[in-house]
Amino acid sequence: MKTILLIDDDEGMLYSYGLMLRKSGYRVLEASSGSLGFKMAQQHLPDLILSDINMPGGDGTKLLRDLRADAALKSVQIVLMTGKPELATPRRVMEEGADDFLVKPVSMGALLACLEARFNRASVDWRVEDKIVDRLRSAVPANLPHEFFTPMAAIIGLSELLVGDAANMTSTEIDEIADGIHQSALRLNRTLRNYLQILELQSLQPDPLPGSLLPRLVEECIYAGVNAALRLNPRKDDIIVLIKASSLRVKGEDLSRMVEEIVDNACKFSRKGTPIQVTLSDDGAMVVTDQGRGMTPEQINQIGAFQQFDRKRYEQQGLGLGLLLVQKLTRLHGAKFEVTSEPGKGTRVQIAFPLKLAA
Repeated sequence: MKTILLIDDDEGMLYSYGLMLRKSGYRVLEASSGSLGFKMAQQHLPDLILSDINMPGGDGTKLLRDLRADAALKSVQIVLMTGKPELATPRRVMEEGADDFLVKPVSMGALLACLEARFNRASVDWRVEDKIVDRLRSAVPANLPHEFFTPMAAIIGLSELLVGDAANMTSTEIDEIADGIHQSALRLNRTLRNYLQILELQSLQPDPLPGSLLPRLVEECIYAGVNAALRLNPRKDDIIVLIKASSLRVKGEDLSRMVEEIVDNACKFSRKGTPIQVTLSDDGAMVVTDQGRGMTPEQINQIGAFQQFDRKRYEQQGLGLGLLLVQKLTRLHGAKFEVTSEPGKGTRVQIAFPLKLAA
């Protein structure tokens, strides 16, 4: 018998949904708040959690984050419900880790169909329990599968919404879900790309004389990197680019990648509406500054593969691969990489590129 944890602050909803689910053959546990629901989930390890979003004493979205951060519960099926769809969208809850999203009032037929679909999905072990992922976990750090499967979960969940209910959606809702799928796919693609490139760079030796890049191409590559970062971060109005371009000894594609990763990192760890400045001086020093949460000296020293600081608190996606990739690319080109930061005030990343050799 499958166990369902039902969480809702409305006693009437708890009673009616609980009664219907028990008659349908499920074992039902009940909680009146997200905080109580989380404690019960830890105690009983239910097969599925069905939770309202808007509740006092710990709402559904906080519960969702807590569950995904708990080692024993991070793979449990979670369906969120709301009677106020203007306060939550399928895209947002899917991106935060929900498996499905229902708008109240929910008919018993629709609820049972949702639960059946969720249990069928769980039976093929699409999250992290299958043998392929177990082998992956044995070969790479444990948080790597999570970073691959977080955007993949959003892609699967959002696409299922389209497949199952597109006929009842407005064009705006469809566009929003499609955009969420696209953004998640871009994030997954970047994670895979960075991981594979770092593995490739492991075997390469520093190039003592990278090719020179003309000033015009230097500027184009910097803007290309900024625009690539903006594909995943809607922060165009926050970006300030100041360039005094000169010829640099760097490959154009690598320069764009460095800028993309540093700007993406600045976007993820600073608030929208705060400035991010990208400058290149005529002495070959490129600097990216933000006014984000910053890092301690100890955290700066720990920059490396699969590091991400305060993950449970902030929940940004990303393995910390971006800055490691920049480190390796700068070393490959004989450049110098430096990070200075102050918690609560922001971060400054500088790359000092070799200038063009004199003729």
